[in-house]
Amino acid sequence: MISTGELENTAEKTLRETDAYRVPVPIQIVAQHLNLTLEALPLGKVSGVLVVNDDQGAIGYNSAHARVRQRFTISHEIAHFTLHAKRNGKPRLFIDEHVMYRGGKGASAQAAREEAEAHRLASALLMPKSLVEREIKNHDLDLDDDEAIHFLAKQFWVSPVAIANRLLRLRILLYQPDY
Repeated sequence: MISTGELENTAEKTLRETDAYRVPVPIQIVAQHLNLTLEALPLGKVSGVLVVNDDQGAIGYNSAHARVRQRFTISHEIAHFTLHAKRNGKPRLFIDEHVMYRGGKGASAQAAREEAEAHRLASALLMPKSLVEREIKNHDLDLDDDEAIHFLAKQFWVSPVAIANRLLRLRILLYQPDY
């Protein structure tokens, strides 16, 4: 399992190298800099797919999902590309039915670990710790106020649940709001 510190560093390094370290993070620019093509597709119950061959890849994301969900899916697939795609130099395929993957019948421990890592890196890419802290400070936000959570979600172009979960993981928020 990759440590939280390593994932946070990977996110910041990736965003700075791709000139995407700003609010909201332009996740499409990150994909372009990593040589990933993006395409909105009618994927049914599938949130996203990543097909990797050598140093190139293609991300398909569900055209029927809300914009914030699409951004998270793209970020999740970028995380798979960054963390897991270059294994053995063989082409790889990632299919994510649910961005919040919990594992299921027949899911291997490695697959569950990879999904958890991709989820955590995706969150760090869309909501980098230092930018989250800066936004809270610059706007003097009271995180006990649900309006502040909604404001942050709009700033980062993520869902209120995504920003609340990120704040919890960063230990900036100490309770789970009712979203």
